[in-house]
Amino acid sequence: MQRNWQVVTLNRRDFIPDVIWRQPGERQRLAPLDRKDDPQTWERIVAGEGSIITQCKTDRRGLVLPTSSASALWVVRAMLDALALEPGMSVLEIGAGTGYNAALMAEAGARVTTVEIDAELADAASAALERTGFADRVTVVVGDGEHGVPAHAPFDRVIATAGTHTIPPAWVEQTREGGRIVVPYTGIEYAGALLVLTVADGVASGRAVGDKTAFMPLRGQTDIREALRAEPSGPLDRLRVTVTPAGQTVTFE
Repeated sequence: MQRNWQVVTLNRRDFIPDVIWRQPGERQRLAPLDRKDDPQTWERIVAGEGSIITQCKTDRRGLVLPTSSASALWVVRAMLDALALEPGMSVLEIGAGTGYNAALMAEAGARVTTVEIDAELADAASAALERTGFADRVTVVVGDGEHGVPAHAPFDRVIATAGTHTIPPAWVEQTREGGRIVVPYTGIEYAGALLVLTVADGVASGRAVGDKTAFMPLRGQTDIREALRAEPSGPLDRLRVTVTPAGQTVTFE
């Protein structure tokens, strides 16, 4: 029986770090907001439906850039709806983030393995899952999500919480026959499309089920500037993606 994600009551607040990031003014840089310094503003932001920047790093030019965030709740619900999760399923999540998404899936009865490339984020997610009672239902692995987690495969479902323009073959290889992969697409053909792919005979294929799913990209696929500037190559409802051992094809059919 598919879960109605509109009525899930698990509180995102329990997974958000004490320090978040925001842009105080239209042309101002991102600045940290510490819960202890301004608890009312922190509570207001966290109680909302929007995305929340949870980690920033400074680049060589001195620019403060977001490197992780908690997704807007409507995006979380849309992706979990697309996942068609059922109790007892084994799930691979690419990008642990705060741990909230993994906790939602575990609450629905899934066995979740979530892989996070950033050790700092993985530690924070593990701590949040421990505090909220999900540590025994979610396994947090530090590693490059593009490789999946072969030691825990095969999976009934794979869900990526990072933008991806090239679906890693490991995700397909580690998905059971008939399993499903849900991923926000950052390819130049239609950046922002939410893809649902079904795996059969070692091939993953499927279509877009939504758009405007903006995610920070996989750390190995960060150059998406051209894709973000480009106009879609065709209509969303005709976008089709196929991933074979030989590579990936994107068409509009």
